[in-house]
Amino acid sequence: MAAWVGPKRLNWFNQLDWKEAIALYQQPELTYPDYYRLQNFHGIDGGYLNSIAAITYDPVTQIASPPSERWLRKRLLAAVSGQPQRILDLGCGTGSSTLMLKQTFPEAAVTGLDLSPYMLVMADYKAQLAALEIDWYHGLAESTPWESASFDLVTMSFLFHEMPPSVSQAVLAESLRLLKPGGQVLVLDGSQRSLRYLGLLIDLFREPYSRVYATGCIQDWLKHIGYKAIQADHVGFIHQLTTAYAKSS
Repeated sequence: MAAWVGPKRLNWFNQLDWKEAIALYQQPELTYPDYYRLQNFHGIDGGYLNSIAAITYDPVTQIASPPSERWLRKRLLAAVSGQPQRILDLGCGTGSSTLMLKQTFPEAAVTGLDLSPYMLVMADYKAQLAALEIDWYHGLAESTPWESASFDLVTMSFLFHEMPPSVSQAVLAESLRLLKPGGQVLVLDGSQRSLRYLGLLIDLFREPYSRVYATGCIQDWLKHIGYKAIQADHVGFIHQLTTAYAKSS
């Protein structure tokens, strides 16, 4: 990801016609939910529905992901079971995990979904730089267009701390619907147990939902929804990686 830092990023940003660029990804009939459109994530007016959020997301995530963002994302890759042929990365943002999934499983069909068309513009540009073929979709992680049992693997990185817990659980329920029998879900996010004691950090990064996220338990959510073989591991300094599986047929 080093090639995506510095003057090259700024030069591309300054030259891009964002209105034209996001039109390639926008689903015109999509209605943004209040939990998304009314929040200023990371203190940016308009949240993720603007170009500034897309251009600053990667640097902010690097700072907020000790010991390093790439190290954490590699832990997610290491937890993947087998050789998935169809992979869905929900809340893909600027595509950092999506690109790494495609690089690790080059024969797989990989799709990244995000609610911000600005993020998808950035993600696709990064994929072009890396010469990776990835499908990008503008939509809601809790209500996707794909048929049931369409994917072997569904991943989510740094997503749940940026939405209400009820929506996070809806995303997990949708992921279970999308998974083939025996398919795997992987969730990389802040450690809920650790974040309960890190209110100052939450305030520093201006995260509107992190405090309420910290009161919950992803493992309990997964169990209640119907996943099997649930496991959660503390990774890095303040993160957790949770894995679970759809019931085999």
